[in-house]
Amino acid sequence: MSTRWGIAGPGKMAAAMVADFGQVSNGSLVAVGSRSEGRAREFADEHGIPKAHGSYAALLADPEVDAIYIATPHPQHTDIALSAIEAGKAILVEKAFTATVSDTERIVDAARGAGVFAMEAMWTRFNPGIVRVRELVDAGAIGQVRGVQGDLTAFRAFDPEDRLFAPELGGGAVLDLGVYVLSFAQYFLGTPDVVHAHGGLFPSGVEGEFGVLLGYDDGRSATLSGAFTAYGPGRMMLIGSEGWIDVHPRFHRAPSITVWRGKEQVGTEEFTPGYHHEVIHVGECLAQGLTESPIMPLDDTIAVQRLMQEVLDQVRR
Repeated sequence: MSTRWGIAGPGKMAAAMVADFGQVSNGSLVAVGSRSEGRAREFADEHGIPKAHGSYAALLADPEVDAIYIATPHPQHTDIALSAIEAGKAILVEKAFTATVSDTERIVDAARGAGVFAMEAMWTRFNPGIVRVRELVDAGAIGQVRGVQGDLTAFRAFDPEDRLFAPELGGGAVLDLGVYVLSFAQYFLGTPDVVHAHGGLFPSGVEGEFGVLLGYDDGRSATLSGAFTAYGPGRMMLIGSEGWIDVHPRFHRAPSITVWRGKEQVGTEEFTPGYHHEVIHVGECLAQGLTESPIMPLDDTIAVQRLMQEVLDQVRR
């Protein structure tokens, strides 16, 4: 089975995805849609995409499109996703899934009610480095995972005209960067029992930096941070009862990992990351008739969206 893909939102994220699409073994990119016909045509011509649609409605109505990759800003995800589900199109929704918990729940309920495939585009979970970390953890290579420590920064000078600094456009470090660190911790530790967050705000009201402590009733914890206001390595460490794993910068790409057993280094492995891994996974799920991913299930997306909202409530209060 080959999945025919359409892209909603011809921006920077879409361009990054398209660059890796040539490595998708079970699908092809056949269309792009935008609110601007000129922008859609320009993007299609630049990237060799056969069809350009001047509206999202036209993209969703295209009978030659099976699945939609939604790459618009967070607040625009909901309407497009709900319309795609109504049209019977599978959806891969860029992170953060939406800007609010209620919108995420609406999409999940609609997808489950209609029996339509939906998944958050958390490419980190599908990159070979993190796949390997999951294998090692499940095999007990570092014993029981007792903690996660990590950060993700992307320095940005404050610009009130930039979407990243506009609250009404889903701006702020939590939705843009926090989704990575929180999803990573939730993947390996589960949903926490306690959340403590602190941060600072830009003049527009969105957070420029945040620090989070996730606590679990059995004593496990995660210490995470993210910022537009500083530079940092973007690394992760999983701490286990018998060793630890360093996920080297930048961890969401996971280009390499080092495994430690006790105080001894076991070895370092290198990997080639890419966005195509998640696209291939969606195609495999569709071929199997699945409506949710076993690796990035919708319950995890809801859990992380709720964590982000809790962090936002504490940082922005």
